[in-house]
Amino acid sequence: MLNYQKYHRNPVLYYPERKWADREIMKAPVWCSVDLRDGNQALIDPMVVQEKIEMFQFLVKLGFKEIEIGFPAASQIEFDFLRQLIDRRMIPDDVRVQVLTQCREELIDRTFQAIQGCKQAIVHIYNSTSVLQRDVVFHMDKEQIIDIAVKGTKLVKKHAEEFDGRIYLEYSPESFTGTEMEFALEICTAVQKTWGATKDNPIIFNLPSTVEMTTPNVYADQIEWMNTHFEDRESIILSIHPHNDRGTGVASAELALLAGAERVEGTLFGNGERTGNVDVLTIAYNMFSQGINPELEIEHINEIIEIYERCCKIPVHPRHPYAGKLVFTAFSGSHQDAINKGVKAMKERENQYWQVPYLPIDPADIGREYEPIVRINSQSGKGGVAFIMDTYFGFKLPKAMHKEFADIIQKISEEQGEVSPDQIMASFRKEYLDQKEPVHFRRLRVEDMGDEDTEFDTKVTLRYTHYGEEKTFEAVGNGPIDAVQRGLKEDLNIDIKILDYEEHALQSGANSQAAAYIHLLDMNTGRVTYGVGVSSNITRASVRAIFSAVNRLELGN
Repeated sequence: MLNYQKYHRNPVLYYPERKWADREIMKAPVWCSVDLRDGNQALIDPMVVQEKIEMFQFLVKLGFKEIEIGFPAASQIEFDFLRQLIDRRMIPDDVRVQVLTQCREELIDRTFQAIQGCKQAIVHIYNSTSVLQRDVVFHMDKEQIIDIAVKGTKLVKKHAEEFDGRIYLEYSPESFTGTEMEFALEICTAVQKTWGATKDNPIIFNLPSTVEMTTPNVYADQIEWMNTHFEDRESIILSIHPHNDRGTGVASAELALLAGAERVEGTLFGNGERTGNVDVLTIAYNMFSQGINPELEIEHINEIIEIYERCCKIPVHPRHPYAGKLVFTAFSGSHQDAINKGVKAMKERENQYWQVPYLPIDPADIGREYEPIVRINSQSGKGGVAFIMDTYFGFKLPKAMHKEFADIIQKISEEQGEVSPDQIMASFRKEYLDQKEPVHFRRLRVEDMGDEDTEFDTKVTLRYTHYGEEKTFEAVGNGPIDAVQRGLKEDLNIDIKILDYEEHALQSGANSQAAAYIHLLDMNTGRVTYGVGVSSNITRASVRAIFSAVNRLELGN
């Protein structure tokens, strides 16, 4: 048995005044990518300078206006990377680079050396504030922890006054979620006053879920508590930096936005230490799916995946939200049927809003229009097979025919697993369109006998082969199909009854073809089946459908 008694519940903030639960996300936050710092340090094979440059340029292309590019005082490669960005004038005027440093004099000095020549930069200082870290890592009391933050702020302020450009200060009480709220507020307020934050020169307070310790609602309570207790709130930009240790990083971020956060630090696809940072793309696509502009250029997800996987050497999981190769597929038969009906209803109603079951967004909106939506395996149902036939090949199978053809595909899938659309079409041809034994329709002539005083106003002359032997019959009826039916009975003693008939155009234009579906009953055996015929002439298509069904009945299909 798991030794659950080894663990205890983390403290929960008592905060009945919460208001976040009654709010909705209405706009995108300020996004700050930390792919080049937090994400990069978590890679097995960190990015080299050229990969960092490519990633930086791509993040700019995606629309990030704040990008944390590294810890230049602690790494020569990150120092050199930042210098290249500045010296080669690769930082757009509307983009702020962010550099991380601990609150130590030599590191802050080195950081400012790295950003010389930069028009604007965010200097991000931090120190750990949690009860546990104060006790077992730093062996310091609260006053000593505050002193570290204040001294670091003073050093940044001193350098900023001499800096030929604009410096924004960001302060993170690291391990915030394990810190008493009163102490977190106290240390932030001390930094705020030391910096001299104003509405025109705000300070960024970044309150990280450095390690997820409990449920997302508790993090939201902590963020709202801080948000309502800050002094001079207009001088503060409230930022969050959630991690994903409990698998709820996205939920934590979204609830924190409801609680008053204005800025989100995270990475593409959630790369980061341990289980990762919060996934910025998932939050952005979630907003998009609710009709909110995410203010990022993320409509080409395949390009994002390609660059991310190449630079980070980490594959995107096939079930990753929005980005995974399988997220817009449906193996379940009931799902496939619902998707089929939803897409059809959208087209028929010309609905301006996307409303399709099981598909929260239109895959085409993020560059996935050429990916299959429905895939067929042993768990699939009749709706999915019908959807493939319609979407890929234009055959709108009659509803009563869905199960008959799906049963054929089911047998294939049980033997081999997933069945591709091309295999489905090949099976459709074999079972219906190419059924030419024992009888094979060759040629048809139809004559109108309307001038004669008889209920049978149509005469057909039909040439066919029966087990390879060429034959011809003439027959009359109240239409071409009825005449063919009567001729088969008289010539071959094939007694059939047509239960249903449907037809539709396969394509438009001068070279259009028609598909006909005939549901036949064998009057002698009681067996029923469908036949399908295709031709540029609807009468010939119908006759071919009759022969297709007759052959299926004769062969016991």
